[in-house]
Amino acid sequence: MDIEFFGATGEVTGSCYLLRVGKVRVLLECGLIQGTAQHERHNHDPFPFDPAQIDAVILSHAHLDHSGRLPLLIKRGFNGPIYTHRATVDLCAIMLEDAGYLNEKEAEWENRKRQRKGQELVQPLYTREQARAAQAHFQALEYAEPRDILPGIKLTLHDAGHILGSAIVDLQLSAGGNSRRLVFSGDLGHKGAPILRDPAFIRQADLVIMESTYGDRHHRSWDETWQELGEVVSSAASGKGNILIPAFTVGRTQEILYSFKQHFDTWGLADWQIFLDSPMAIEATRIYDRHARVYDDSATEIRNQSGGLFDLPNLHLSRSSDYSMRINRISSGAIIIAGSGMCSGGRIKHHLKHNIWRQHCHLLMVGFQAAGTLGRSLVDGASNIQLWGESIMVKAAVHTIGGLSAHADQAGLLEWYAQFAKHPRVVLVHGEPRAMQALSDKIQQQYGAEVIVAGYRQKLGL
Repeated sequence: MDIEFFGATGEVTGSCYLLRVGKVRVLLECGLIQGTAQHERHNHDPFPFDPAQIDAVILSHAHLDHSGRLPLLIKRGFNGPIYTHRATVDLCAIMLEDAGYLNEKEAEWENRKRQRKGQELVQPLYTREQARAAQAHFQALEYAEPRDILPGIKLTLHDAGHILGSAIVDLQLSAGGNSRRLVFSGDLGHKGAPILRDPAFIRQADLVIMESTYGDRHHRSWDETWQELGEVVSSAASGKGNILIPAFTVGRTQEILYSFKQHFDTWGLADWQIFLDSPMAIEATRIYDRHARVYDDSATEIRNQSGGLFDLPNLHLSRSSDYSMRINRISSGAIIIAGSGMCSGGRIKHHLKHNIWRQHCHLLMVGFQAAGTLGRSLVDGASNIQLWGESIMVKAAVHTIGGLSAHADQAGLLEWYAQFAKHPRVVLVHGEPRAMQALSDKIQQQYGAEVIVAGYRQKLGL
């Protein structure tokens, strides 16, 4: 039994790990590599294993840095089941098809340039049709229901509290008379976050594979976070500007809408027009509505009392590009929620073009910004940004609301690991080098555990 690491090693995207148990091969995650154009070109590289030899895939959650290459895996020969939580199946149906659409558009734009130069044309990473076909491979599971998925492999999913359907992967393995228990954290949620339950604690493991996105920092308290958000809204109201919120389609958008409902009166939100400018986020919000059984107690109570978590009287759902363009005519009094969360694509870039140069504009960064993305450069204080070849000055006030993160901070990661009996060996993945090293040092100091910072193509015996 062994596991080999093919992604999210020294970075926070491209999660992909190959587990071998006897003659059985299982892939944990198959995520997109995200960041700079140079990074993203690696998505087209051949897989460092034969997809046709993979017996099954286990997916922790729907975010594309974990799921985004699944249609490509199938395109290149994989023909087995993909095991994941029932809500993740629903979310992947919209997210992967949208990714296929973006792949087609990217290839179309690139081929226009190539045709003019007489160069060979390129194919999209995968198409919308291939993304839709991938849905036939998904096998829906619930939390805390063990399933024998292959000889020598029993899978149990536990609530990770990160986004709807996110799971901690708990594997009981046996081969050649040996038994091992492997626990993969997936992405762990931020304790006390809106809507979802806190991450489940697991007590036993021989090896823990653990994310480390915020392994070097601490989030603000939730009370401070709500106060900070309210202050930004008040400041923007007095300055008569717009508020732009680049938000991840799944998870962050729903948390923002829910927090607006919770603080509607105290934040004076009746004075604003709120736009959700993303067809996919609109559909994802409907999926959140359909899976209310995984809500925490507070969200469940509010839903039972009012019938919904996201219904605001001044919320406008923008599905078409024409509607989105009309929003850009508004210079004051609009709160615009749009993807992508790292400003690397989507409608938020158009809203930045029309607003970021206005000194009364406020930009709320409410999620992790990977190195090399436009969002990261804005957080780091860029005075100018490039959009479609045009340099645009940044006059807007940029606010980083770190407390809204969907990821556990260092304290949360340590608390989750501390629940394991005998402090088993741990492998850190899904983090930038500084964060991984800081968390490694803390785990070793506090628990005396063996910690391995995963390297690309590193193989570990179980």
